[in-house]
Amino acid sequence: MVIYGIYIVSKSGGLIFNYDNNVPKIENERKFSYPLDIKLQVENKKIVVEFGQRDGINVGHVLYSVNGIPITGCQMDDGQDAMQFLQNKENYPVTLKFGRPKMTTNEKIFLASMFYPLFAIASQLSPEPKSSGIEVLEADTFRLNCFQTLTGVKIMVVSDPQQTGIELFLKRIYEIYADYALKNPFYSLEMPIRCELFDNNLKSMLEQIEKSGIANI
Repeated sequence: MVIYGIYIVSKSGGLIFNYDNNVPKIENERKFSYPLDIKLQVENKKIVVEFGQRDGINVGHVLYSVNGIPITGCQMDDGQDAMQFLQNKENYPVTLKFGRPKMTTNEKIFLASMFYPLFAIASQLSPEPKSSGIEVLEADTFRLNCFQTLTGVKIMVVSDPQQTGIELFLKRIYEIYADYALKNPFYSLEMPIRCELFDNNLKSMLEQIEKSGIANI
């Protein structure tokens, strides 16, 4: 059981804080001969698997390196274009490393802005007035818990589906937010949280959870 990440969204729907705590690292490195038995394409300035799954390499996985040379976007760190390199038969066999795509800050901001209207729609769909909106969103591989403060700020925690005690954890995050962000004279509402004391106390609480569990925070 584990906590994957923490997100705080402002009243207006903007992402003001995010922290990746323990995101599983899924990487697979395999040797390939010519021609490749998987189809690659460039998508959002990344080389991704479009078709052909094998040996733990799935559709949507991103190409991380070629023959141990890291790839940034579509460019190998030695200056070569990765797609052109892979189209040349003389470069084979090659060793390719694939992994799950890593979310950029812009992608996290976009996802946070998408959650805001979903939360509002859920509140309006309720047959009873004053609905709390989305509190739990569960999938087979993760669970998202959301706590909305009285001022409309949403604190979200993404965790293992079997993780218990998240409600208590959310309230403790809110206490840290109130003590070290809101009471900081240099912090402005709706702005990204850049408070060292907030960061340190949050990380300290996460370390305590990993050692002794949520019940002891």
